[in-house]
Amino acid sequence: MQTDIFEKIRRSAGGPLGQYREKADGYFAFPKLEGELGPHMRFAGNEVLCWSLNNYLGLANHPEIRKIDAEAAARWGMAYPMGSRMMTGQTALHEKLERMLADFEKKEAAFLFNFGYQGILSTIDSLVGRHDVIVYDAECHACLLDGIRLHIGSKYKFRHNDAKDCDRVLARATKEVEESGGGILVITEGVFGMTGALGILDQIVALKQKYNFRFLIDDAHGFGVMGPHGRGTSEHFGVMDGVDLYIGAYAKSMATIGGFVASDKDIIDFLRYNMRSQIYAKSLPMPIVEGCIKRLEIINSPEGDERRAQLWKVTRRLQEGFREMGFEIGPAEACVTPVHVKAGVDQATNIAVDLRQNYRIFCSVVIYPVIPPGMVIFRIIPTAAHSMEDVERTLAAFKDIKARLDRGEYDKPFPDMSQYK
Repeated sequence: MQTDIFEKIRRSAGGPLGQYREKADGYFAFPKLEGELGPHMRFAGNEVLCWSLNNYLGLANHPEIRKIDAEAAARWGMAYPMGSRMMTGQTALHEKLERMLADFEKKEAAFLFNFGYQGILSTIDSLVGRHDVIVYDAECHACLLDGIRLHIGSKYKFRHNDAKDCDRVLARATKEVEESGGGILVITEGVFGMTGALGILDQIVALKQKYNFRFLIDDAHGFGVMGPHGRGTSEHFGVMDGVDLYIGAYAKSMATIGGFVASDKDIIDFLRYNMRSQIYAKSLPMPIVEGCIKRLEIINSPEGDERRAQLWKVTRRLQEGFREMGFEIGPAEACVTPVHVKAGVDQATNIAVDLRQNYRIFCSVVIYPVIPPGMVIFRIIPTAAHSMEDVERTLAAFKDIKARLDRGEYDKPFPDMSQYK
C-alpha cells in the first residue's frame, strides 16, 4: 500500500533530534542569543555569560574586522560576484585569499568553499572512485560521514583514535586495492569538536611507512588555533607535509562563513573542476572574501599570537579547574571542553535550566544522537574574549551544581519549558 510522505513524517517521533522538539524548541534547540557577539549576551530576557560561541580568537567583534566587513559590504554589496566561480564568480580577491591560505598551510594551492560542510562532503565525493577505499575514524564529524556515505566503493572505520585498529583496517584496505587497482584515502579530524580530543595525526602519518595511502583531515577546530603559528593540528604535531589534504573552516577561528581545502596544485586544479558543491553554487560574496583576508592577516601576526596565548590561558585554567573539582572532561587537549555529568536527560535539563536562569551561564547541553548514547555533556567553548573573572565565576557555579547534583536536588521531572519562552 502506498504511503503519503507527509503523513509518514507526521506519524514519526520526529527523528533522532526532532524527538525533543516539543520540549526543547526555542530553549535548548534554536535558542535566541541576542546582543553583541561575545562572552556576555542576552538570553530569555537575562544577561548571561556565554560559553557557546565558536569565536575562538574573539575576532567576531574585533574593531578592524567590523570596519572591513562594513566597508566591503558598502563597496560590493552582498550579491557580487554573481554566479558560480566557474561561470562568472571568479575575482582577483578570491584568488588572493586562496594564495594566502596555501602559503599559510605550506601547500602549493588552496580552493575556497562557500560552506565548510558542503565543501568537505564534495571534496570526498570528488576524490574517490568506485575501486577506491576510504578508511576513517569512527567518531568523524557528520560532514565527513555524509561525504563518506556518498562513496559507492568500500569504506571501513577504525576505532576512535586507535592506531593499532587503523593499522588493522589499512591492512584490509591494502589487500582489497591490490586486487581492484584502487587507492586508499584515510580521513580523520584534527580536533574532535565534541570532546576536544586531538586526532592521532602523527601516528597515522607514521603508517605511511608501511602502507600507501593519502591522508585528509578536517581541522575546523584547529585552524587558526593549534600549533605555534595557528596553522592547525598538523603544525601542532609537526606533520604538515604528511597531511595530503588540509581542510579548514572559517566558522571557528575566523568567526564567519566558509572554508577551504589546501593540497598539491594539480589536486586543487582537479577539485576546482569536479566539486559539485562549488561548480553548481554561487561564489562566496565579496564582503566575506575581503573580510577573510583581513582575518587571516590578523591570525598570521603578532596580535594573532597574543590572542592564541589568551585563549590557551583561559582554556587551561578552565580545564584545570574542572579536573580539580572531580569533573570528567575526557581527553580534552584542544579548547573545546566537555564537562561530563552523570545524569539522565531530566536531570541534565534541570541543571541546564538552573545554569541559565539562576547562575546566568549559557552553555550547550549535548546528548544522543550528537554524542554516543548514555552520555551527557555541558560543552564549554573558551575564547580569547573571555576574562579570567569569567572563568572563576563559571568554575564556582559548576562547583555548586556538582554539590546539588550529589544531593539529588535535580532528581525531578522534566521542567515545564513554556515559562522560559
